[in-house]
Amino acid sequence: MKTEYLIAVDDFCANHNIEISFISNLHQSGLIDIISKKEKIYFESTQIQQVEKFIRFYYEFDINLEGIETITHLLQRLSSQQDEINSLRNRLRLYESEE
Repeated sequence: MKTEYLIAVDDFCANHNIEISFISNLHQSGLIDIISKKEKIYFESTQIQQVEKFIRFYYEFDINLEGIETITHLLQRLSSQQDEINSLRNRLRLYESEE
C-alpha cells in the first residue's frame, strides 16, 4: 500500500489532541486496523471517518470502549438488516409487476 493513503497515528493524535493509546485501544478492540512501517504506526485513510466518530463517542459523549464496540456492532446489524429489507422489497416488486 502506498504511504499517501496512510495516516500517521502520532500526527493524527497530535492534530486531534488525543492520546496515542486511544488509537491503540481501538485497534486492540478490533474496531480499526493499524499498519506498522519503519517503526511508525499508521491507519488507512479510508478509516478516518470511523476513527473520528469513535473520538466523538469517547471524548465528547464519554462512552467507554465497550460502549463504542456495542454501538458499532448494533449499527452494523442495523445496516445489514436495512440491506436485507431493500433486497426483499426489490424481489417483492418483481413479483408484483408480474401480476
